[in-house]
Parts: sequence; structure tokens; C-alpha cells
Amino acid sequence: MKTISLSCDSAALWTSYVDEAYVREVRAYVSRVIAPEADQIDRDDVYPVAIMKDLAKQGYSAVALDAALGGRGLTYRHAVAVCEEVAVASAAVGVSLITIFQAQTMIRLFGAESLKQRYLPAIAGGLLCSYALTEANHGSDIRTLDTKARLEDGQWVVKGEKHFITSGSAAEFFIILAETEKGVSVFAVPRNARGVSTYEGTNSATFGLRNGPHMNIVFDNVRLPADHLIGEEGKGVRQAVVVLNHSRTLAGAISLGIARAAFEGALSFARDRVAFDKRVLEFQGIQWYFAEMLTDIDAARLLIYRAAEALDNQEQMARWGSEAKLKAGTVATAVAAQAAQICGAYGIMENAPFGRYLRDAKAYEVAGGSNEILKNTIVKFLLPVSGLKAGK
Repeated sequence: MKTISLSCDSAALWTSYVDEAYVREVRAYVSRVIAPEADQIDRDDVYPVAIMKDLAKQGYSAVALDAALGGRGLTYRHAVAVCEEVAVASAAVGVSLITIFQAQTMIRLFGAESLKQRYLPAIAGGLLCSYALTEANHGSDIRTLDTKARLEDGQWVVKGEKHFITSGSAAEFFIILAETEKGVSVFAVPRNARGVSTYEGTNSATFGLRNGPHMNIVFDNVRLPADHLIGEEGKGVRQAVVVLNHSRTLAGAISLGIARAAFEGALSFARDRVAFDKRVLEFQGIQWYFAEMLTDIDAARLLIYRAAEALDNQEQMARWGSEAKLKAGTVATAVAAQAAQICGAYGIMENAPFGRYLRDAKAYEVAGGSNEILKNTIVKFLLPVSGLKAGK
């Protein structure tokens, strides 16, 4: 039988939904700077400080931020392309980008002008950020919090503790929620503020998306200027949900990158591996696996970029972002598992990347909004269209 000859050409496999030159630029950067460090980042479970600082230097940490504030002034589709390409090499670096994006989005959408001018250029310049919402007694339920804030002599005084915080090991700046007299509110907290400390809890490590231990953050009567209240006092839950509706599309793009990496790795293996006098890729059953995976990844990519368009147009963001993350996450897990199966013994070796792909993919079905939460959000859009009220 004729030997199949092909190259795993990413440009040929994956259509560019933004400027091709821009995608080539990002792809080349990722290949040169991030890919060589990806296994080590995962193995050591460290926050990639040097890479994140360099991403900012290249303009990738603030892709959709206005140029007047230090950003690139591009579309959310460009931001999606960055997250997708970065995650092909390292989902951990992608997650580190997400928390920076969440912080800048919260300030950009809801912060006072003084706060925007103070922090958004700094974030674009490399300030490392964390979106610190979770508490030990409440988990992802942010409606009632143990962290409290009170206004005293024209300053906000924050006392409490956040648990299991992504990017917390290296973050220089935190966006937090605290309960005030009027309800849950959002605050900007520099790490170097007096009274801020961190420690590593007993359950700080995860098996996937390993960008450093998930730290506990202590706020011991931390005093903040009045303008470090972000948005309207008591409206913090609504604001946090809006930011999550923005970041879930980028989270879906990271899952997409994981799926692509697993697919391309398995394709290269099947092309080169000979079994029973044939290349593995010449077996029809294996070809069908790849046909199914390619179709699923392409479908997820279309949905992700549709969600990015919704962000650019500010329409139905909760629906499209939730659908995009849900679909991309499930596709990534399925593709990572199938890719490992295709590669046989190599697929389950520790020195092969497929275990990392599978761990990262599964972790993102829980992190950043679990599949179940996403389904609930999607149904909130669906029921009124059907003439029913949510919850009935």
C-alpha cells in the first residue's frame, strides 16, 4: 500500500479567524518561547513569571485593551487567537493569562477613572494579577462572604481570607469580593498593601492546569483608598458574573488549544509509527478516529469564535460564552483521551505529553465555571424563549 506522506501543518489544519499574519506571529512566538518550557512548568507546578512578563512586553496580555491604556486595541477574536495558540503549548500559561484578563476586564468595565489610569497600563506592562473570589466556607457561591469590608475615615478596611486562588503564588495584584453594609462588593488590592499575606493550604495543588499552587490570601485589616472599590457597592455579584461571561470564551479557547495539541501529537505519531507493515495512519479505523476528532475540534472552534464575536458586539455574551466553554471543554477531554489511545503505550508514558493534555482538559471542565454551572447559565437563556421562567 502507498505510504501516506503528510506534515502536521498547523496553518493548513486550522483556519485563521483573524488576520493570518497576526496568528503566524503568535504561533511563532509560542513555538520559540513557551513550548520549550511547557513540560517543566507542569512538572514543577510553578507560575511562569518570566514568560508572563514577556507576553506583556509583546502586547499579548492586553490584546483587547484600548491602546490609550497600554493595550493593543484589537478585538476579542484576537484575544481568543492568543489564548488558543498559547494553550497549544501550555494550558498553564493560558490560565495565567485568564486571571490577568479577568482583572483588567473588571477594572475596565466598572472601575473609577483614577483606578483605570493607575492599574490598566500597569497590567498591560506586566503586572501579574489574580481573580480571588473563592472562600473556604462558600466555594463558588459568592452571594454571601466571610471577607468583610468597612468604610473608615475615607478608606476601605478589608478583613478576611480567600482560598484556593489561581495565580495566587505570584500575583502582584488581586481582584477580590468582600461583603459591605450594602452587600457583596468588588475591590482592587495590591499584594504589597500592608496586611496582605499568602500561604499554601493543604489542598493547594491540582492535577491539571498547574500554574503554581492555589494559594490562600489573608487580608488583615488591609486599608485601601476609596477608589479601590470597583463599581457600585453591593453590586459585586453582578459585576463578577459579567467578567466571567467575558473570560469563559477565552477559557474555551484554552481548551481548544489543548485539543489541538493532543490531535496534532497523535497525528504525528500515527503518521510515523509502523505496525503490521503499515503506518498506523493507514488503518481505516484510525483514520475514522481522526476524522471524528477533527470534526469536533472544528465545530468547537466555530463556536468559540462566534462567542468572541458576541463579546465584540456585546450581545448574548452569557449564552455564547457558556456554550463555547462547555463544548470546547468536553471536546478537549474526549480528544485528549482518544489521542492517548491511538498512541498506545507511548500515549500513557510519563515522558509523553498526552497525560498533561488529558489532565489539563479535564481540569477545565471544572475550573472557571463547571460544566453544570454552564448548563444552568445556558438554560436561563433558553427557558424565557420557550415561554417559561427560569426555575419553573
